[in-house]
Amino acid sequence: MVDGVTVPPPRASLPDQPGKIRKRGPGTGGPRLSDIAGQAAVSEATVSRVLNGKPGVSETTRQRVLAALDILGYERPVRLRQRSAGLIGLVTPELTNPIFPAFAQSVEQVLAGHGYTPVLCTQMPGGATEDELVEQLVERGVGGIVFISGLHADMSADPARYAALTERGVPFVLINGYNERISAPFVSPDDAAAVRMAVGHLADLGHSKVGLAIGPQRYVPARRKREGFVDAVVNLLGLDRAEAELLVCPTLFSVEGGQVAAGALLDQGCTGIVCGSDLMALGVVRAARERGLGVPRDVSVVGFDDSQLIAFTDPPLTTVRQPVQAMAAAAVGALLEEIGGSPVQRTEYVFQPELVVRGSTAALRGC
Repeated sequence: MVDGVTVPPPRASLPDQPGKIRKRGPGTGGPRLSDIAGQAAVSEATVSRVLNGKPGVSETTRQRVLAALDILGYERPVRLRQRSAGLIGLVTPELTNPIFPAFAQSVEQVLAGHGYTPVLCTQMPGGATEDELVEQLVERGVGGIVFISGLHADMSADPARYAALTERGVPFVLINGYNERISAPFVSPDDAAAVRMAVGHLADLGHSKVGLAIGPQRYVPARRKREGFVDAVVNLLGLDRAEAELLVCPTLFSVEGGQVAAGALLDQGCTGIVCGSDLMALGVVRAARERGLGVPRDVSVVGFDDSQLIAFTDPPLTTVRQPVQAMAAAAVGALLEEIGGSPVQRTEYVFQPELVVRGSTAALRGC
């Protein structure tokens, strides 16, 4: 990492000989045509045509051959490498929460597909601030910036920094955390709908006392989830708004935050707990087990994000999935329209989440 900017490590390169590819032999390390052909499920003649840039190969087949080179760990010959259309900054929070690497990877893949080189900048405790990272990116001449859950989502932060970025002529797009004080394209999941799905699922299972473990209320996603939860509890469980508000426990978006929230909610007799993140849900499971409670035997738990490996926890976590790929594609599409000179509406593009039912929720005992 250089000045907060992650630079990918160099890959071992192959000899790049125009018109031919070296076969593997003693001391050469070059790939064999048969290796590539087998990986791509095409003939060696097709591989040869692709590597030599000759016509007669469909774009789909060409991409399969190039993907086979990547999978086998070889660099593409220089003649086949796409020239970068420019640099795009990608600013993310810390990467300990798996949803942020998932977003970063998806955004990077879409950018690479359009020929752009992503520059990943990560905010870390004690490291560079978002403003410092942005300044570094602008100095490097990036064509635009994608912000993931940045200061734009914090209602206590000054939005003037984004107006200043616009004045400098740097296009940007913001993922998660709509802020009406900022004039830019936003891409968000429907946080309120996500919580309504979760509460509805638990209500269908017979749970009448459901709590919400959520992060700090200064963040837009947390506020929206809280609003969606209160509405759902009032409409689906028959509580009044004052009672519903008491079932919301704001802490931190972390395992420890979920553990603290679970203690308070379990003390209130909650048999179902909806969480603002998958990490918080894991903290709830931990807290329940420390009390000798089983999940889902005694307490049902629903997370949010559906980040990688969540399906393999014990028990596999029921969660509400963010449509990461679709959101990343929309964000990059909006940014590239801006870079290309086509104005994009300064509004929020809202994507519908999906409830994924696994093993951490079950019918209330006795129902």
